[in-house]
Amino acid sequence: MLSPRKIKHRKQMKRLRNIRGVDNRGCDLDFGDYGLRAVEGGWITNRQIEAGRVAIARQVKRAGKMWIRVFPDHPLTSKPAEVRMGKGKGSPEKWVANVKTGRIMFELTGVPENLARQALQRAAAKMPVRTEIVIRSKGLL
Repeated sequence: MLSPRKIKHRKQMKRLRNIRGVDNRGCDLDFGDYGLRAVEGGWITNRQIEAGRVAIARQVKRAGKMWIRVFPDHPLTSKPAEVRMGKGKGSPEKWVANVKTGRIMFELTGVPENLARQALQRAAAKMPVRTEIVIRSKGLL
């Protein structure tokens, strides 16, 4: 599972405003020929990123090359069930990546177009945000 090796602060604020708006970085295909782009903003957990990676790798039978363009560097805390109010903030439970609209999450190259499309559709089914498949030569699919 993806998580940072070292962080400055163990607990962070939620930063809900960082999800809104359009991403102006990481919105173009830089490495591969096919990509999965977020159509809306949201949090993607490290488990969801891993599930998408496994889905792509199994579909293409580990052929070609894949890039993961998001990294979960933001901790989310939660308190245990049936705990009374107060007594401070809960402990970090999971790591999430803040994904804005237009962010490329996965890139793929070295496989035929129909296979890449199937693999990216499987990965899109694992994501909590709406996505679209982009192709370098044609733009939008």
